[in-house]
Amino acid sequence: MTNDDLFKSLIAHTKEYGFIFPSSEIYDGLAAVYDYGQLGVELKNNIKKYWWDAMVRLHENIVGLDSCIFMHPKIWKASGHVDAFNDPLIDNKDSKKRYRADVLLEDYLAKLEGKIQKDVEKGKRKFGEGFDEAQFRATNPNVLRNAEKMESVRTRMNEALNANDLAALKQLIIDCDIVCPVSGTKNWTDVRQFNLMFSTQLSNTSDDNGGIIYLRPETAQGIFVNFLNVQKSGRMKIPFGIAQIGKAFRNEIVARQFIFRMREFEQMEMQFFVRPGEEMKWFAKWKETRMAWHKAIGLGEENYRFHDHEKLAHYANAATDIEYNFPFGFKELEGIHSRTDYDLGRHQEFSGKKIQYYDPETKESYTPYDIETSIGVDRSVLAVLSGAYKIEKVDNGEERVVMKFHPALAPVKVAVLPLVKKDGLPEVAQKIMDTLKYDLNAQYDEKDSIGRRYRRQDAIGTPFCVTVDNQTLEDNTVTLRERDSMNQERIPVERVHDIVSEKVSMTRLLEKLK
Repeated sequence: MTNDDLFKSLIAHTKEYGFIFPSSEIYDGLAAVYDYGQLGVELKNNIKKYWWDAMVRLHENIVGLDSCIFMHPKIWKASGHVDAFNDPLIDNKDSKKRYRADVLLEDYLAKLEGKIQKDVEKGKRKFGEGFDEAQFRATNPNVLRNAEKMESVRTRMNEALNANDLAALKQLIIDCDIVCPVSGTKNWTDVRQFNLMFSTQLSNTSDDNGGIIYLRPETAQGIFVNFLNVQKSGRMKIPFGIAQIGKAFRNEIVARQFIFRMREFEQMEMQFFVRPGEEMKWFAKWKETRMAWHKAIGLGEENYRFHDHEKLAHYANAATDIEYNFPFGFKELEGIHSRTDYDLGRHQEFSGKKIQYYDPETKESYTPYDIETSIGVDRSVLAVLSGAYKIEKVDNGEERVVMKFHPALAPVKVAVLPLVKKDGLPEVAQKIMDTLKYDLNAQYDEKDSIGRRYRRQDAIGTPFCVTVDNQTLEDNTVTLRERDSMNQERIPVERVHDIVSEKVSMTRLLEKLK
């Protein structure tokens, strides 16, 4: 199965089992907008809890915030979003389709990288165990040619983006012979900038724009404008952080790849305020901390990598992405940025209010520098879904679809299954449910054969199944089945709660971060 087929299969699976639905589907849907179903919302909430506890509970100098979606329009002028929050867009005149110019070029680079990887795989097959990949990459003519081409394109693209040279971007697209994926032609328009913010009106806002305000395109600015409120009311001392989970909105023209890029999405952001001059030390520290958070989930360390920015945002002096190997390739999952004192300084300038911190150790006042960690909730959900989705052969030669979620993130932690719907087994099973449901998201199922029920629980990623059978009536034991290995063991009924709770504990996951 190709990665494209695998991704389509995953998307179908998420709908069939109640993870994610196209929004407004009975009205033919709304592009790039999705609803989370009964299992999707549980998975999403578990990921948010994991992030929140890792940030706020495990760090005594980080506190939480929940700021509003609507904010004063001057905030977005101060932050630079009104003037600089743009995407370079290009249209194909034949298909009438619109694309981000930088995304077209990134896809072209990904194809070149794919060609290199294909040559490497051929080399592995040809030379076997004696294959030296580093030497092969350094000497193979095809690899060297494509690597040189990649470097040239990447350099030209970054120079054009940094200089906001839209004509150079178009010329690069032409020079690379990039065609429209729909029409197959190179009949391109000029590249132009498009602002991504959604605007609306608030009748009692008196400003020069006639009451126009914006849906926030990020949650970070709500933290910056509340810096003094949090610092003073919480008696916070540098270094300290403010964490927030919330909705953001971007009028993405090229919204694609399922929930990877949407118009309405959720972010988990933390701004960590430090002394000027110490930002690079903390930038390195948070890179390490955040990568450890991702790897602890168990999706495979080889599926993560850092990608340092060559084109820095206007507010940053250092930036890197944590990329995940989605079915469509390595893409940004989380951004870590050293934002300097740009944001607090701009809000001080535009608001006319002094936003500074008096440091009792250095006996001076200054505008703190800021390290940001920003991760999309929806992209995290997609990464977890992608990494968990497996199609496996079982002993009888059949296939099973299983979602191998980390137990702490699984939407349903345990299923309670009476072997048959008679002989008092459902009543015993219901009593077990009653002992579990206060602490765990448990599911009761008595329909179909036990084998079919196991397969249903595998398909939604339930780590454990508890089967009540006739032996239960004799010795008060049940069968505990583990999802990944499919191993079964008999345990006493009175131990079910404690054993399952321990195995699916969020605490055990958080302890990996020490």
